[in-house]
Amino acid sequence: MNNALIIFTRNPELGKVKTRLAKSIGDEKALQVYTDLLEHTMLQTQYLDCDKYVFYDTMIIENDIWDNKTYHKKLQTEGDLGERMHAAFEELFAIGHQKCIIVGSDLFDLQTIDIKHAFHAMDYNEVIIGPALDGGYYLLGLKKMHPTLFKNKQWGTNSVLSDTLNNIPLHHVYLLKTLNDIDTIEDLEKSNYIFK
Repeated sequence: MNNALIIFTRNPELGKVKTRLAKSIGDEKALQVYTDLLEHTMLQTQYLDCDKYVFYDTMIIENDIWDNKTYHKKLQTEGDLGERMHAAFEELFAIGHQKCIIVGSDLFDLQTIDIKHAFHAMDYNEVIIGPALDGGYYLLGLKKMHPTLFKNKQWGTNSVLSDTLNNIPLHHVYLLKTLNDIDTIEDLEKSNYIFK
């Protein structure tokens, strides 16, 4: 299949996920939120008609919510977020994928239709970006490597989107709707999330 979806995840471990959120609600609740985010991401991606790859941050987990028949499991490389994304795109282009989209696992707002829309938009555009409310982005779609997109960024800050857009002519970029990713208590309060 020519289309590939890359899902970047963190291994769901107490005290190691959603650390900014945990400062407000504690490690256990932050882990619950992240576990629910992972489940939401899985539910929104499992039936997409593309090859799907989950890239874990520290170790591959065989028996988890990511079914081995649906998702290929990979390990992120070392380095900052840009270096890790760059390596994931390179790996999938090298095995023949022609359209690659990466998403994180931080959005209750992300829906299947958003990813389908992104793949469709790649028929007519070089780069697809899903802006996040915090000044970053939740989705990046490429048909070929653009190494500058992954370099000289202050990852996790509100300058990521604008710095990324400065790296490529705007007439080559298609912007999806802006969504809210969950990093802080303020982000969580903007969502419809309810603790179980």
